[in-house]
Amino acid sequence: MKKFISLLLISILTVSVLCNCGSKKSDLTKVTLNEVAHSIFYAPMYVAIEDGYFEKEGIEINLVNGSGADNVMTALISGDADIGFMGPESTIYVYNEGSSKLAVNFAQLTQRAGNFLVSREPVDDFKWEDLKGSTVIGGRAGGMPQMIFEYILKQNNIDIENDLTIIQNIDFGITAEAFASGTGDYTVEFEPFATSLEEHGSGYVIASLGVDSGYVPYTCFSALESYIEKNPDTIESFTRAIQKGLDYVNRHTSEEIATIIQPQFAETDYETLVTIVERYRQQDTWKTDCVFEEDSFELLQDILDEAGQLSQRADYETLVNTEFAKKVKSE
Repeated sequence: MKKFISLLLISILTVSVLCNCGSKKSDLTKVTLNEVAHSIFYAPMYVAIEDGYFEKEGIEINLVNGSGADNVMTALISGDADIGFMGPESTIYVYNEGSSKLAVNFAQLTQRAGNFLVSREPVDDFKWEDLKGSTVIGGRAGGMPQMIFEYILKQNNIDIENDLTIIQNIDFGITAEAFASGTGDYTVEFEPFATSLEEHGSGYVIASLGVDSGYVPYTCFSALESYIEKNPDTIESFTRAIQKGLDYVNRHTSEEIATIIQPQFAETDYETLVTIVERYRQQDTWKTDCVFEEDSFELLQDILDEAGQLSQRADYETLVNTEFAKKVKSE
């Protein structure tokens, strides 16, 4: 009889624990986060996911790969996403189109470009003027990768119309494959494609666009103005989780970071992951806080203007909200 009672008590406790676990999970606020691409470049965000920072802040993340800033913004405006992660230039485009639904940037993640110039042969002393007379696989017009590339070329007195040929009709994600197949003399690649080309002997990283363009607000988190007004606690908690992710990557080794984010990149072996994380760490890719400063916003507009993509300058106070980032920074 005692044995029966003991088993009964164990069963009751087990059910109770399971029920409590379920209720805790159901208490989490569900947030759909649409990212522009799934890239090691965004390591702090994946640290926040994998190390449980969002859950500790009461948030359950539904991560969706938007495969492009246009798709992320469309999801945001349609309500299919609560928060978008993309280049802040997209929020300026929507603003200038006169949309009644404004996307507001509330947290910045990266402060440098994340792409690299890859050549067919190793180059010991590369200079950007070496690209004159060559063919380079670039990105789509109006996108940050292409605009940063053009910005660097202009800074080095290279005429993008006459000094070289830039291929812009190859879809993102298959540019490395096109380069490996013989297209172009150079290609501009994100990771893991740049390292993959090196590993297969198909190319050599010879320059970092992130280093040569300087500090630029490359990717930010944004939400509709209406969503922020209705859900300030969620935005604050989300920002706090991202800040913790930034704190982690800025205080830990590449090996430690790679270990945490490995589940997000199961197709990438550990050593390659470490190599890529280290490459981004060395160029000071990630911010130490989430605050999107006005100087950075104006620099972004200068780059857009030089690329011929800016019909009018947008107001910083309208498209950037630093309230949440400043609050979690000071904690």
